[in-house]
Amino acid sequence: MSDTGSPGDGEKIRRMAEDEAALSERLRALSQKLDKAHGEARRAEADDPSARVNAQGMSVALRVVSEFVSGVIVGAGLGWLFDYWLGTSPWGMIILLLLGFVAGVLNVLRSVGKVAQPEARQVSSKGKRAK
Repeated sequence: MSDTGSPGDGEKIRRMAEDEAALSERLRALSQKLDKAHGEARRAEADDPSARVNAQGMSVALRVVSEFVSGVIVGAGLGWLFDYWLGTSPWGMIILLLLGFVAGVLNVLRSVGKVAQPEARQVSSKGKRAK
C-alpha cells in the first residue's frame, strides 16, 4: 500500500517549482530596483540645500514653541505654588499665568528677532545717549 501519487502530481510539483523560481527572480529584481532608488534618493537629499533649510526651520519652530510653552507652564506653576502657600486661590494662578503668557510671547518675539535682546537694547541706548 504505497502511495505513489497520481501521474499529474509530478507536473504540478514542477509547475510549483517554476513559479517559485520566477517569484524569487522577480523579488530579487525588485530588491535591486528599490536599493538603487533608495541610493538615488539619499544622494538627492545630500545635494538638496532646501532639505537643510527645512531642517533649520523646523529647529527654529520647535525652539519657539518650547520657549512659549515653558513661559506659560512656569507662570502657571508659580501661581499654583503661591496660591497653595498663601491661600489666595485662584488669584495668584490667574495673575502669574497671564505673566507667564506675556513672558512666553516676549521670548518668542526675541527668538524670531522682532524684539531686541536686553543686552542689545542697553548697548544701543548707550550709543544713542553719547550722541
